[in-house]
Amino acid sequence: MVMGSSTIEKTMLTSFLLQGFWDRWIANDIPRETVIELRHRINRLEDWIRILQKHADVYENRAVHVLNQHSVGEAVNFYRLAAMHYNLIQWVFPETGNEKREWYQRCKDMHEQADQLVEDEIMNIIIQVEGNECYGRIRVSDRPKGCVIIINPIDSSKEEVVKYEDFFAGMGFATVSFDGPGQGETYTFSHQRATRQSWDLFVNEVIEFTALQFPMLQLYLFGTCLGGAWSIQGSSHPKICRTVSVSPVIDGDTRVPEYFEERLLNIIEDSKSGLLLRMESLDYVSPILLVHGKKDTIIQHDNIYDLYTKLPIEKRLIQYVDEGHGCNYRINEILKAAGHWYLRQSNPLSL
Repeated sequence: MVMGSSTIEKTMLTSFLLQGFWDRWIANDIPRETVIELRHRINRLEDWIRILQKHADVYENRAVHVLNQHSVGEAVNFYRLAAMHYNLIQWVFPETGNEKREWYQRCKDMHEQADQLVEDEIMNIIIQVEGNECYGRIRVSDRPKGCVIIINPIDSSKEEVVKYEDFFAGMGFATVSFDGPGQGETYTFSHQRATRQSWDLFVNEVIEFTALQFPMLQLYLFGTCLGGAWSIQGSSHPKICRTVSVSPVIDGDTRVPEYFEERLLNIIEDSKSGLLLRMESLDYVSPILLVHGKKDTIIQHDNIYDLYTKLPIEKRLIQYVDEGHGCNYRINEILKAAGHWYLRQSNPLSL
């Protein structure tokens, strides 16, 4: 029996019943045609793997083909697409093990192929947190304007949001992104589960590490969902200049699907300790841009407004009436707004 098979079955059932399940993956470039095929043809784990691997193979072959025709930009995009399909395969496994590690490595291999074609310098690095290895990526564009530290949702990985890295690099920022305890490569290969203490140490260590890497640059935080909560938590660090938090998960009345609760049991050491934002710890934070979708069914609107009211200094709230948790379909607008926020510009968005 596959480890976590009950959770996998609930995950696939949810993916069949709820279109909203797919929002994050569509926003991160899984094509709608692939989603339609998955929703209509999966009856078991083997179907999930077969369909995604088939599409990954197609994109890898396309990458090789266009690269032979010297179309480097297209090749990068196709390798990234292949990687995202492998990422979705490894993600469905809630527990680490040989199969999850195998698919994760394929995801990393595709990104490595793409990274070698990018002009920016991209490095894979490791930091130590409580004696455990946490895996990360650094990307440095030519003469960067500042450095954005990207903090991801707890069940996500740095590979899932490489498009954020691409966007910020296009705006002239260096980026740093790590998988924390319970996340991505750190969980899959180091078996490190999350606790509030380990995440406190992790966020602080990432900021200190980045400050040493880029002593002449201003440092910014960008986070979504639980990563959005920890970006606010980390914004109290004196070396952080500005922060953007999208759909931060706040300590209080949150509602998550059953399959997701079960996934969290695998990656959080003590679920009762929680990893959510505690609003009593907001005595000092850097200027924060807060982003909220009014159709969010996980975070209560009142909690977001209470959070915004409690933020003590310069702040801004962007709300999307047609977006849910994570504001997935407005992410390009949000990344653009984040870049302006970091540079202390105030270009208004059409909401």
